[in-house]
Amino acid sequence: MTAAAPSTPATLALERAGVPFTPHVYEHHETATNFGEEAAAALGLREEQVFKTLVVSVDGALAVAIVPVANRLDLKAIAAAVGGKKATLADPALAEKRTGYVVGGISPVGQRAHLRTVLDESATAYPTIFVSGGRRGFDIEIAPSDLLTVTEATTAAIART
Repeated sequence: MTAAAPSTPATLALERAGVPFTPHVYEHHETATNFGEEAAAALGLREEQVFKTLVVSVDGALAVAIVPVANRLDLKAIAAAVGGKKATLADPALAEKRTGYVVGGISPVGQRAHLRTVLDESATAYPTIFVSGGRRGFDIEIAPSDLLTVTEATTAAIART
């Protein structure tokens, strides 16, 4: 890790697990509301390779969906992927409380509570993908297989255009 990269629960969890990653710090603008698009633009990446972490409620139980910022989450698909019937986006305050991260900086790694996690299958087309490192303005580059291992995630087609 470089000195400019912050230490977050995500980076600490990756280091403890011996999972390689590359930190990427960029300037976050307080007026930005689409954090994934901001990260892709700031890092000069295609939006298909930058993934957003969304906390959902499936039949009352929280789960995590990781989808490309270029796409939307298919709520029916995430519900089916975790064996449920109905999914909604979780209340932002609840998502922050359960993950330990702020909205716009929720990382799929190092969350306060272990939640069932599903990574959109499109991630496997890339040698590395970018996900939040646990703060706004900080992404980590990681191999999809390593992300699956460290989060105990599954893959499914959960994104739609």
